[in-house]
Amino acid sequence: MENVSIPTLYPVIQQLPKGKPVDIERTLEGEWARLGLAPQVQGKRIALGFGSRGVANIDRIAKKLVALVKASGGEPFIVPAMGSHGGGTAKGQTDVLDGLGISEATVGCPIHATMEVVDTGITSTGLPAYIDKNVYEADGLIIANRTKVHTDFHGPHESGLLKMLAIGLGKETGARTIHQQSTVGLRDYMPIIAQHLIKNINFVAGFGVVEDGYHSVAQLEGFTSDTVVEGDQRLLQQSRELMPRLPVEEIDLLIVDEMGKDISGAGMDTNIIGRWMVDGEPEPVSPLVKRIVVLDLTPASQGNATTYGMADFMSKTLFDKIDFQKTMKNMFTSGSLKRCRMPLFFETDEETIKAGLYDAFRSDPSKCANARVVRIKNTLALEKLWVSANILAELRGRDSITLGEQGARAAGA
Repeated sequence: MENVSIPTLYPVIQQLPKGKPVDIERTLEGEWARLGLAPQVQGKRIALGFGSRGVANIDRIAKKLVALVKASGGEPFIVPAMGSHGGGTAKGQTDVLDGLGISEATVGCPIHATMEVVDTGITSTGLPAYIDKNVYEADGLIIANRTKVHTDFHGPHESGLLKMLAIGLGKETGARTIHQQSTVGLRDYMPIIAQHLIKNINFVAGFGVVEDGYHSVAQLEGFTSDTVVEGDQRLLQQSRELMPRLPVEEIDLLIVDEMGKDISGAGMDTNIIGRWMVDGEPEPVSPLVKRIVVLDLTPASQGNATTYGMADFMSKTLFDKIDFQKTMKNMFTSGSLKRCRMPLFFETDEETIKAGLYDAFRSDPSKCANARVVRIKNTLALEKLWVSANILAELRGRDSITLGEQGARAAGA
């Protein structure tokens, strides 16, 4: 690979789908009043569920909801709602929340973490519906989660409030039960199990967040047990319309500077990179990416490199940060074992990138110099990116594209 020529990359800025700014605290106050939640929490122990995703402003959302429960005369406590994440341990899940800025010190209420669940009965799917023991014993439950397009399947309900109920608050047991049924479990059974839970626990409200292409809150809306199913579905469509994309469809090499659980449940958003690698599900038709190279793991992932197998190559920097116990726990529970097959790794970023290029043009390495290359920070940050000269020429003249302020760079830099 010594003779592999890495194309020079040029900065571009693309306009992404953008929503109207949302005042987090004021919106939550308004939704709290609109739904009439104060009398529903007065004098009661209220569990507040938050997950492991890097939802925009989730720390502010958590702090404000805690304050609203207190102001209404309730006694709030927080529970992790993240399935088997955090290594499948109570402490690990508390640590994940802490990494997102949610702790007793920051939000002003205790965190009660457990992996114990209660079986609330068999659903019409033939599967039991499990719920976090602390939630089951509480007088009420409020959850908040981002609604977005899922990385494993498409259906009426994907990632959102229903998924947090059925899988996140089902802890490892509930997550495994649903994931054992593969895509059918996620797409078809998960919403039914969530609706069973809504009827069999003290569900107070769910607050759905939709983000725009800039990872900013574009919608923040509250739902009660009567409206959460319809609301979750409606927010999903809004999320689909605001989802960012890569600026071109055909890419020889995609360089991803970092992956992580705070970026996507799959570490990299499969809808962005064009890979699902899920048994029984056809691969996306676009974008068409020949090779993917990943160079680092976000600190908030705390070693969980779930689905690193979607990359073809990774740097040793990323490899050294992997907590294999956490990663394997999460991957085994999900059942998507193709996604955890180990990519080859190399000592430096440059070597890793060269390996990806060489493999894309193994039959004729001389073509590497003219490869179509795109480099992004992560699949959540797609405004500023770097492209090879041939892609730059293709993008010139687009109203949604402007040249960046910085000069060219070597792809391995």
